[in-house]
Amino acid sequence: MHSDSMLYVMFLVFSGAAIFATVALYARQTLIVSYIVLGVVLGPSLLGWVTDATLIREVADIGIMFLLFLLGLNMHPQKLFRILGSASIVTGLSSLIFGGIGYVAGLLLGFHWIESLIVGAGLMFSSTIVGLKLLPTTVLHHRHTGEVMISILLLQDIIAIVLLLVLRAGIGGETLMTDVAGLVLALIGICILAWLVERFVLIPLIARFDVIQEYIFLLAIGWCLGLAELSVWFGLSHEIGAFVAGVALASSRISLFIAENLKPLRDFFLIIFFFMLGAGLDLHLLLDVLVPAAILAAVVLLVKPFVFVRLLVRTGESPPRAKEMGLRLGQGSEFSLLIAVLALETGVLRSQAAHLLELTTILSMMVSMYLIVWRYPTPIAISDELRRS
Repeated sequence: MHSDSMLYVMFLVFSGAAIFATVALYARQTLIVSYIVLGVVLGPSLLGWVTDATLIREVADIGIMFLLFLLGLNMHPQKLFRILGSASIVTGLSSLIFGGIGYVAGLLLGFHWIESLIVGAGLMFSSTIVGLKLLPTTVLHHRHTGEVMISILLLQDIIAIVLLLVLRAGIGGETLMTDVAGLVLALIGICILAWLVERFVLIPLIARFDVIQEYIFLLAIGWCLGLAELSVWFGLSHEIGAFVAGVALASSRISLFIAENLKPLRDFFLIIFFFMLGAGLDLHLLLDVLVPAAILAAVVLLVKPFVFVRLLVRTGESPPRAKEMGLRLGQGSEFSLLIAVLALETGVLRSQAAHLLELTTILSMMVSMYLIVWRYPTPIAISDELRRS
């Protein structure tokens, strides 16, 4: 009866994750893939040691809240306005092209047009984790390459947030426009409330007690989870509330400190989320979509870098730099996985289409990691000449 014990599940998740992550690092793979594979191995499809993934689902969802909270913390209003001008053309055109490819692929595979639309939307994004984690720190913070990539990824993340909001309203419903309008009004209300609390409550408290790090840590967690729960009362999702909570604090002088200190907590819950994602995958369905997913992943790996290179060169980037950024951005995204899960939950995506999107994303991330590690400087490069911290 161990499978009903939260402690036993946590033991399997984190002990197994440590082992699989070690193998992944030696194989120069992203850790996300190792967590998903672990979930598949221990889940109902193979060993069956974890038979009820819903046991830890709510705990796993906290990781997504913290992920979006930290994303919001990095979106200072002035930065948002600046990147909208510098990267909007590249992000907008590339998103339309990738979305169109995914939509056509979905139709050719016999999916409903709404399902094809979701598949196309899932292919619009590049992985923030692969794109930024494989950049050396000196490039990420001090070079033009890092600035451009961050701009594109942040704009993609904003598009993903909007898409999650629409999915939460329920695509395909007869009252879609009414639902979306209501959610937009609720979002405006949450933003106004967040701004008032940040200005008249949080900032004075932070200014008075900023030397007590433990208090700042607790205040940030309480603010994130509190606004996330309030958002549900407004008819929105926990994730949207967490994102707004982060944006509200982005202009604070202590936002970077909060972001850095919450990353380990975020990673703790994200490990559970990606494990749960793997445990929820049906291996038989994965095998059914393996061939189309492999073909679609190959298209992503070929077309995404090519499109990014062409668009970046047209905006004034040098061909060598554009080629490097194109390859670093040429894969699916962790947001694609989140979209597949949410779309499946809301009933706008069937299991086969969801598995296609998830497997395409995982395959593209795995291959992309190898291409980047073998060709460009990364912290985990095999060659000493390319290894940069």
